[in-house]
Amino acid sequence: MMNFIGAMRWIAIALGLVFAGAANSADVQPTRLTVTGASTIAPLMADIAKAHEIKYPNIRTDVQTGGTSRGITDVRKQTAQIGMVSRALYDNEKDLRSVLIARDGIAMIVNKANSVQKLSRDQVIAIYSGKVRNWKEVGGPDMPITVVSKAEGRSTLDIFSNHFGLPYRAIKAHVIVGDNQQEIMTISGNKGSIGYVSIGSAEYEQEHGAPIKLVQLDNLMPSTKSVADGTYSIARDLNLVYREPLSPEARSLLDFSTSPAAKKLITANFFIPVP
Repeated sequence: MMNFIGAMRWIAIALGLVFAGAANSADVQPTRLTVTGASTIAPLMADIAKAHEIKYPNIRTDVQTGGTSRGITDVRKQTAQIGMVSRALYDNEKDLRSVLIARDGIAMIVNKANSVQKLSRDQVIAIYSGKVRNWKEVGGPDMPITVVSKAEGRSTLDIFSNHFGLPYRAIKAHVIVGDNQQEIMTISGNKGSIGYVSIGSAEYEQEHGAPIKLVQLDNLMPSTKSVADGTYSIARDLNLVYREPLSPEARSLLDFSTSPAAKKLITANFFIPVP
């Protein structure tokens, strides 16, 4: 009788250990990753992170904006495991490693109600340097121009400045914004405004009803197609950057970002997947 009771007791203890182990397993907190940087990449990265979490529920990713400069700084300071950088790395940033996930372009946009369809390079320079102040001077309606530009530290500003040869201090902006969504909202609400944003972001917002219009630049029409086939020159790389050593969880997210599943999300966000 004692042997039977003893055996039952050990069975109960063993079952208790199994259930306790299961409870402890359920109590295990997921690993949390932080990704910061370019607002151009952030909506896409949020979609990638959600899809990654479905496949790997033990990993949670917090995606934060703040511009390319923040992404680089946070990775260097180790406050983020991965940075979003919407341009190629500079020579003084070679301490970082990068993974190219997509390509994008930068387009001039105006309000949909503006009759202007096309601008030349010289006209854009004249508008942003304050030499042209009314749309009628470039073939548009008699309406003051509201110049919208990006804050320092944004890679979209760097690429715009380099392409048009306009240093930051030479730009005579009426409105300074941070990310693409802010700029698109500003131009959507101001019929006389002009700005420059990610082509992918502009096409996405236009598709979802934003009253904006991409403007032809000289003989080139900005579109994801013209960026993909190389006929539109204001193009850029969209990178994820990091420093070694990288945790297995962060490596998993990076690998997923170049997977076939991620490429579908890249296309859905109006960016161009890379081979």
